[in-house]
Amino acid sequence: MDNNCLNNKLITEPLKTVAFHTLGCKLNFSETSTLSRMLEADGFRKKSFDDIADVYVINTCSVTDNADKECRQIVRRIQRKAPESLVVITGCYAQLKPKEIAEIPGVDLVLGAAEKFNISTHIRELAKGDSAKISSCDIEEVTGFNASYSLNDRTRTFLKVQDGCDYTCSFCTIPMARGKSRSDSIENVLANVRRLAEDGKVKEIVLTGVNLGDFGKGPDGNKKSEESFFDLVKQLDEIEGIERYRISSIEPNLLTDEIIAFVARSKRFMPHFHIPLQSGSDKILGMMRRRYKRDVYESRVQKIKELMPHCAIGVDVIVGFPGESDEDFKETYNFLNSLDIAYLHVFTYSERPNTKALEFEEVVPVQVRHERNKMLRNLSYKKMQHFTNQFTGQHRRVLFEAHNKNGMMEGYTDNYIRLSVPYNEELADKIVEWKV
Repeated sequence: MDNNCLNNKLITEPLKTVAFHTLGCKLNFSETSTLSRMLEADGFRKKSFDDIADVYVINTCSVTDNADKECRQIVRRIQRKAPESLVVITGCYAQLKPKEIAEIPGVDLVLGAAEKFNISTHIRELAKGDSAKISSCDIEEVTGFNASYSLNDRTRTFLKVQDGCDYTCSFCTIPMARGKSRSDSIENVLANVRRLAEDGKVKEIVLTGVNLGDFGKGPDGNKKSEESFFDLVKQLDEIEGIERYRISSIEPNLLTDEIIAFVARSKRFMPHFHIPLQSGSDKILGMMRRRYKRDVYESRVQKIKELMPHCAIGVDVIVGFPGESDEDFKETYNFLNSLDIAYLHVFTYSERPNTKALEFEEVVPVQVRHERNKMLRNLSYKKMQHFTNQFTGQHRRVLFEAHNKNGMMEGYTDNYIRLSVPYNEELADKIVEWKV
C-alpha cells in the first residue's frame, strides 16, 4: 500500500457535509448512491455538488481519455469555489493512476478499488494538507463483492449484481481497474430487491455490472456452477412489488436463447436489450480480442426480433480502432445499417495505457475517427426515428420521471422509447398507458 500523507494535522471540527459527482456508467451511479448512504448513516449531510460542502467525492471512470480530463476540470472547479474543502477521488481512474491523481492540486485522498467502501474511515482520518493520501493496492489483490444500488437519485434504480471482468479485450482497461469477474449471490440480490420493493417507490430496476452475463462467480472470482445469470433473471421475475426490470448490457456470446425466450414471455423484464458489438468487421473483432464474430451478433438480433418484434436493441460500437481501414469501417456501417436495431452508443477509440491495442502500428488519424463517429451518430438518429415511427399511435406503458424540465417531463416506454410531455405531477413516478 502506498501512503503519501505527510505532516497532516487531524481536524478538530467534525466534517458535516458531503457532495458527490459521478462520471461514467450505471455501475458507478449505483456505487456512488451506496457510498452516499453510508456517509449519511455516519452523520454526514448530503449536499448538491454545486453547493459548498466540507467534502467532495468524485467517482471516476477511465473508459475514455475525456473522463480523465473531466476529473481534472472538476477538481479545479472545486478549488476555485471551496479551496478549504476536502477532495476525494475514487473509481476506475483512481485505481489505474493513483499517483497521477494525487499530484493534481487540491486532491486530498485517492481511494482504489479495495478501499472505496471504507470511505467513511478514511475521511475521518483526513485533513487538508500539502500532500494527498493514497490508499490503494494491486488489482490482483482486490476480491470480495460490495452490493450497491442507487436510490432517490432517479426514477429507475441501478442495482449492481456483478463486478470485474475476466475478458482481455485489447482496448479495455476495466479488468485492470475493477479486477476479476465476481458476483453477488442470488440470495443477496433477492434480499436487496425485496428491500427496494418494500420501499414502495421503486418502479424499475436496471441490473448492472461490468460483464453481467458472466454472473455466477463468487466474491473470490471462482465459478459457482449452480448459479447463472439466467437463474437470477428467473427468480427476480417472481418478486412482487417491482413492476419493471431492464438488463443494462450483456455480451452477445453470453446472451443465450433461453434468456431471450424468457424475457419474451416475462411478466416484468422489459423488451429491451443493450448488446455491445464494437465492430462489424471480423478482422477488427479479432484484433479487439472479442469473443464472437459478426454472425453470432446477427443471430442474437434475429432471435430477439423473431420473438419480440417490438423489442428495442441498443448497440455499443467503437470507431477508429488501430488498423480500421476505410473498408473495415464501411463493413461496420453497412452491417449496422442492415440490422433491426433501435440506437447506437458510438465511442471514438482513444489510446489507453497498458492495453494491447497500443502495440498496433496502423493508427487511425484523430480527424478520421471523429468523421466516422459522426457518420454512425447520424445512422443512430435514423435508426431511432425508424424504430419510434413503428409505434406512433400505439398505446404503450410509460414510466414518467418526476423531474420538471422547463415545464416538461420525460418517460420511457416498455421498449425504451423516450417521450416528452407537458409536466403533470399526477404522472410523476407512475407507469401509465400512453399514446406514442
